[in-house]
Amino acid sequence: MSVDYKLYDLGDFRLQRGATLRGAKLAYKTFGTLSPAKDNAIVYPTWYSGQHPDNEWLIGKGMALDPDKYFIVIPNMLGNGLSSSPSNTPEPYNASRFPQITAYDNVRAQHQLVTEHFGITKLPLVTGWSMGALQTFHWGAMYPDMVERIAPFCGSAKCSRHNFVFLEGVKAALTADAAFNNGWYGDKKPEKGLRAMARVYAGWGFSQAFYRQELDLKALGYSSLEDFLVAFWEGFFLPKDANNLLTMLWTWQNGDISDNELYNGDFRKALGAIKAKAYVMPGRTDLYFPPEDSEFEVAHMPNAKLIVFESVWGHFAGGPGTSPVDVKFLDEKLKELLNS
Repeated sequence: MSVDYKLYDLGDFRLQRGATLRGAKLAYKTFGTLSPAKDNAIVYPTWYSGQHPDNEWLIGKGMALDPDKYFIVIPNMLGNGLSSSPSNTPEPYNASRFPQITAYDNVRAQHQLVTEHFGITKLPLVTGWSMGALQTFHWGAMYPDMVERIAPFCGSAKCSRHNFVFLEGVKAALTADAAFNNGWYGDKKPEKGLRAMARVYAGWGFSQAFYRQELDLKALGYSSLEDFLVAFWEGFFLPKDANNLLTMLWTWQNGDISDNELYNGDFRKALGAIKAKAYVMPGRTDLYFPPEDSEFEVAHMPNAKLIVFESVWGHFAGGPGTSPVDVKFLDEKLKELLNS
C-alpha cells in the first residue's frame, strides 16, 4: 500500500508527563516548495481523530494556503494512528499502556521537525481547526519569536471546564462497551462503544439551529435524521482505533498553553506572551468553543483580533470543508492575515 506521507524519526522522545517514547515517529505531509530563504512555511496541525488528508480541503491554488506560494506542513498529532500511537507502538507502550501526550509534547515534536529537519527559523503562519487550534495557540506561546501570525479557528488555548465534561460523556460511552476490555480488545474492536460515542458526539458537533433547519437533510443530503446519525456519525468513528481516540481525548482535556515550565500555570501570562499577529476565529454556534472563551483569550493577547463565524454549522463551521460559505469566509480571512 503506497503512503502519501513521510515519517520523521524523533528518536527517544521524552514526554511532559514523564514517559519516554523510544523511536518516536512524527508523520507529516508537505505541499509546495520551501523557498531558498526558508521563509514561506506554514504549519497546519491536525484535529481530534483527523489525519493529514482531513486537512487538505483548505489547501489549493488561489487559496490562502496556496502551494505555489507557500510550503505547507501538516504534522499528524501523536496518537492519531499515523504518528506514534497506541495502535502502532510496540510493547510495552502499546494499546492502553500508551503514555499520556500533551499538546505541548505535540508542538515540541513539530518544532523539532520544522527546525532540525527543514532548517526553518521563521513561520509566517500557524493555523488549525479544533485541536489544531489548540496546537496553534501552543506554537504562539511556546515559540513567540518564531511565529509571525496565528489563526486558530473553532478552538481554544485551554480546555474549558464545560468542554472537559462533554468529553467525559464521550469517554464513558466508548469505554462502557464490555468489548473495550480496559483497552485490551485486540482485533475485536469495541463497536458498540464506538457507535455510542458517535451518538454522543452528534449532539455537539453541529448546533441546535443546524438540526432545526434540517441541514443534515437539506445541505448534506442524508435521507433522515437516523440516516445522518448512522452514515455520517457512526461511519465517522467506526474505522478509528479506540485507544487512539482516548489518547487524543486526554490530550484535548489537558490542553492548556500555560501548563509547562515557561508559564507554570499562569494562563494570562501565556496569552500575553503570544507576539504573533492573531486572528482568533470562533463559531457563533459552536457548542465546544463558544465565542466567550475566545473573547477572554483575545483580551489578554497583545496583537489579536476576534473574528466570529456567523454560522449555524456549530463546530463544523471550521471544518473539514463541510460548509462552503464558511470555507470561503475562512479562506478570505487567512488571505487578509497573510497579506498583513
